[in-house]
Amino acid sequence: MDKIKVLVIDKQTYYRAGVCQALSGQDDLELSDCGPDDNPIGLIETSAHDIVLLDVDPPSFSGLSLGREIARYCPATKVIMLTPARPNDEELFEVVKVGAVAYLSKNTTPEDLAETIKKVFGNEYPISESLLARPKAAETVLKQFQSILVNGNGKAMESVISPLTFREIQVLNYIADGNSNKQIAKTLQISDQTIKNHVSSILRKLNANDRAQATAIAIRKGLIHEEAPK
Repeated sequence: MDKIKVLVIDKQTYYRAGVCQALSGQDDLELSDCGPDDNPIGLIETSAHDIVLLDVDPPSFSGLSLGREIARYCPATKVIMLTPARPNDEELFEVVKVGAVAYLSKNTTPEDLAETIKKVFGNEYPISESLLARPKAAETVLKQFQSILVNGNGKAMESVISPLTFREIQVLNYIADGNSNKQIAKTLQISDQTIKNHVSSILRKLNANDRAQATAIAIRKGLIHEEAPK
């Protein structure tokens, strides 16, 4: 069985090293780390990490900004947000908007952190449990979602679907030209698994059943052109 690839992102070198050391006894985890200024997006794309452990990073909350970038450019990678303080309603709401799948204190035990990582890898969303424990935050999330539906004027479901990233549009262009995942990966110099992740995200975002339907929808919406990419 392949190991779960986990990337620890934190500006504190000692904390990153500590987390990696604390989880090193988990045989099914493959751990690596980087600082927020070390091009984490490029590292995630290259190494196809399954999960990122990311510090919220108050008071600037730059971790939330990085979380949004990861969700945008690496949608197949799941983000677990860590807070140095006690989790609170306002921060939880912002974490939900980023698209994180879990929200934990940095004081969480290694055992609980490892358990959360494995739940997330198994397509569970522990952040739902966090919302259930904080009714006010859950109510705020629900109200915002309802406002999207009410104001959509019949286009709500379309607006909820995330727009394609630059990389996804690039991949779609190569798909439209008849390239296989392996050919696209070789051209873009990224792994086959990363291309598979992009294709899965494209199908989900366009609500398409296969690559051909995704291409047709993208051309109809003007997201790509019929000409082959250069």
